Amino acid sequence: MLRRLTFLSAGFALAASAASPASAYMVYVSNEKDNTVTVVDSTTMEVVRTVDVGQRPRGITISHDGKFIYLCASDDDTIEIIDTATYEIVGTLPSGPDPELFVLSPDGKTLYVANEDDNLVTVIDLESRSVAMEVPVGVEPEGMGISPDGKSLVNTSETTNMAHFIDTETHEITDNVLVDARPRFAEFKPDNSEVWVSAEIGGTVSVIDNASREVKHKITFEIPGLRAEAIQPVGVRITADGKKAYVALGPANRVAVVNAQTYEVEKYVLVGQRVWQLAFTPDQKTIISTNGVSNDITFIDVATDEAVQSVTVGALPWGVVVSPD
Repeated sequence: MLRRLTFLSAGFALAASAASPASAYMVYVSNEKDNTVTVVDSTTMEVVRTVDVGQRPRGITISHDGKFIYLCASDDDTIEIIDTATYEIVGTLPSGPDPELFVLSPDGKTLYVANEDDNLVTVIDLESRSVAMEVPVGVEPEGMGISPDGKSLVNTSETTNMAHFIDTETHEITDNVLVDARPRFAEFKPDNSEVWVSAEIGGTVSVIDNASREVKHKITFEIPGLRAEAIQPVGVRITADGKKAYVALGPANRVAVVNAQTYEVEKYVLVGQRVWQLAFTPDQKTIISTNGVSNDITFIDVATDEAVQSVTVGALPWGVVVSPD
């Protein structure tokens, strides 16, 4: 069922009459609790389909041609392949145990998967649908990021509190960078110069220089009226021009807007409850947050950094990906 919200809260409006994205894209949301993927039209901001999937769906991405969705069915220890034309599950991938997050290589040929229970990164060849390599990493791996040139992979281990840099040609760890407690996400800057790693319990985002592999800056967050422990950074996305970053702040129920050149927090956007992951539309006019506890997603206008509208999806929305051009 779709619930369209129009209300005033904390000085901004979530209005159905607000400007919609210029182009129509399909938004795919993994719902961890009810084992579904919700499909939302980005122009009408309405649910168009609910797809039944495997148990505890979390990480979600899409092939570069937009034909297939890849979905971590964490409790089934597999990755499901969904045809975007039919919404049918057309295959599975041998992910390893408890796949949670993954990242697709820039050439679209390889999927890198974090296996939390086995302390491994599994490398999957998509053409053969087989495991090409397993890379031992730290304890409880989760975050996965890949450099724009495809040469370096970063995995974050929640318990080891490290960002592991992996050479994608040799599949060997080249650097281990200590960050703050419980790192959850890794995002490369589009120019390949930095990696941003969020630390959920530490409450920070570490900016790592990709050349020296050293932390060059730590971004902190302060929201009046909220205790520090309620501000828990998770998902991170950086605009294609490298000027602005968005950070999901968990139970703070906000998305931070950060100047990606000065590292200053410029704004906090109030969204739904327990904001988890983020995804841009391909035109980068909109960024979408998944709000786990309120069971909705929020569309944010990138030009104004205002929340436009929230749309009810399934139970405990976790991951989000948008169809390509």
